[in-house]
Amino acid sequence: MKFCFHLLLRLCFRFRSYNAEVLNSPGPVLLIPNHTSWLDWLFLIVCLRSNWKFVTSSTTAQKSWLHRLIMINRHTFPVDTTSPYAVKRMAEYLTGGGKLVLFAEGRLSRTGNLMKVFDGTGFLIYKTKAKVITAYLRGAAVLPFSPNPSLKRFFPKVSLHFSAALVAPSLADQSTSQARAKLTAWLRDQQVRQQFAVEMDFGVKNLYAAIEETARNKPGFHILEDVTLKPLTYRKLMVGADLIAEVLRDRVAEDERVGLLLPNINAMPVTMLALWSLGKVPAVMNFSTGTAGMLVCAKLAGLKQVITSRLFLERTRLNADDFTQAGLKLIYLEDVRAGISRAQKLFALLRYRLHFTPAGRCLSAGDTTAVIIFTSGSEGVPKGVELTHGNILANIRQILAVTDFTDQDRLFNCLPLFHSFGLSVGTLLPMVRGLYVFLYPSPLHYRLVPALIYDRDCTIFASTNTFLNGYARKAHPYDFSSLRYLFAAAEKLQEATSLAWSQKYGVRILEGYGATECAPCLSLNTPLEPRYGSVGRLLPGMEYKLESVEGVAEGGRLYVRGPNVMKGYLNADANATFHAFEGWYDTGDIVTVDADGYLHVLGRLKRFAKVSGEMVSLTAVEDALAGAFPQYGLRCQVAVITRPDEDKGEALVAVTNEPKLTLEEIRAAIKARGLTNLNVPREIIVVSEIPKLGTGKVNHRELQATLSAAK
Repeated sequence: MKFCFHLLLRLCFRFRSYNAEVLNSPGPVLLIPNHTSWLDWLFLIVCLRSNWKFVTSSTTAQKSWLHRLIMINRHTFPVDTTSPYAVKRMAEYLTGGGKLVLFAEGRLSRTGNLMKVFDGTGFLIYKTKAKVITAYLRGAAVLPFSPNPSLKRFFPKVSLHFSAALVAPSLADQSTSQARAKLTAWLRDQQVRQQFAVEMDFGVKNLYAAIEETARNKPGFHILEDVTLKPLTYRKLMVGADLIAEVLRDRVAEDERVGLLLPNINAMPVTMLALWSLGKVPAVMNFSTGTAGMLVCAKLAGLKQVITSRLFLERTRLNADDFTQAGLKLIYLEDVRAGISRAQKLFALLRYRLHFTPAGRCLSAGDTTAVIIFTSGSEGVPKGVELTHGNILANIRQILAVTDFTDQDRLFNCLPLFHSFGLSVGTLLPMVRGLYVFLYPSPLHYRLVPALIYDRDCTIFASTNTFLNGYARKAHPYDFSSLRYLFAAAEKLQEATSLAWSQKYGVRILEGYGATECAPCLSLNTPLEPRYGSVGRLLPGMEYKLESVEGVAEGGRLYVRGPNVMKGYLNADANATFHAFEGWYDTGDIVTVDADGYLHVLGRLKRFAKVSGEMVSLTAVEDALAGAFPQYGLRCQVAVITRPDEDKGEALVAVTNEPKLTLEEIRAAIKARGLTNLNVPREIIVVSEIPKLGTGKVNHRELQATLSAAK
């Protein structure tokens, strides 16, 4: 009978299992699979010998004769889940050398992803010292027998992946309740890491191929929409990319890298897909730096051609002659579209339906550069960061492993696509996963952005502390009622911002942390594992180390390593330094890591001042002053910089846009937060507006230059 079932699964689902020999491990042993469909037991049972038993609920088995047939037989271990002795019975069976299959989530996943793990499992592991084998069922979440709201397919490809036999950490010095919690968390970590590792090993290696794979499964799904309010289906997206590639093929044949100078519109990801299909590397230009800054970046990347739009240049008041005089050839999308005939559109649609790849198309390998992103240059000359297809796909899969996005989620992205946060998390992730995304050209429209989130029923929103403050001042209390996930990153989330959103909108902000060089996300708070004040735990597949810093008593300088860390820099000196660390990326941030693995960012090393021999975090001072002056309204902002001081080495200077703010009020706010006198600024400078980068962060470099010029 088992052979017949196995053959049926091979024919219907192309089913294969991996590392199944680990199931021969002697007991006591627990097999912990993810649970996404009613057929999960069938995929498992064809791999198991008769000495394995499935833990089932004797209460649920009484619902019908079919439930009893499946849940009470010689292959099952029925327990009364309402009884406090259920875990004791399982523990006794395991202690006797038994082998149990336990769906530790206690229910079918309602999201298609791993849900919470019940801590009774941790108690079992602690009491029995049983070995643990985790199992990842890949592809079963889209079966018609799955209760999650993903788009269903009758015969998806399903595979089953078993981990090695794992030995849980010894927690003899912990109380039973502490050990139960820690081992439950350890188990879920193993499952998350396994999911990520399997997706990296068995998933496609190229971004174009990953998006195309999703497009084949959901051709009519509305994936992209912009301010024109003309949504693109996956079919139109891929056909459009094919058409643009046909026109661009001869124009960019000589160039490996091609500049992209476009705002947040549908044409941006479509053009990026077209370049990838030609084996080219898009270099995304940061237009917030102005023409001079972009020309520096173009020279750094060795660009000869830049794809842009006449309408965009006109609206941003950028002069095309400045680019041409610098030796750059501009390719206008208006001309590209005009050169596409109806016959070409028809043939492109036929190629898509017939899965035909035209000559001249060349998808890059996973370890080749996918995109070049230029850093903001807030602390020096901008760097050109080379992110590979593998880097970005790894980061996408890391985030998907710890979140529970569904096909019904709708993402709103107004973060600029020249920033890795806006590009990778805000655009490429939903395109790979299959989530609707609305692209909006500016995060600075504090009234329009909330109204559009409300109008488009968006459930996921990613932003920065600065922009979230702006929306909090202008939005209606009901504008964010549909949000499930609100992520904040790119700068420190201030307590005042978090409190304002919680009280006014009833929305919890989930703070994350990352860097352009890491594609960009390193750690993330999630609804299942949140810790306020931290930036979450490192994503699966990441390693870290802390190096002590002279004068900093707490924490250390953070170095990270993982599959999402960049290929390298275009800047020769920076690249040599990066490769000297053998894959470790120096974040330049001072962090602490608590006992549960949550990261707490104290500030950038360059944002520490040495006052009277002590290291003072300027970020901590800014955080203490944020929202501390409600009498001046939410618009009041304070940034902190330094100046040389003959007596104390350095002195803190507060820069504000509120002319009525006094040093006495600042001193009182600092003391109210429990900080010492070393953290109190010695003077105030009033400016009309605090300068910002395109990503919303305070431009401390410009502020510091202004202070130096004034002196």
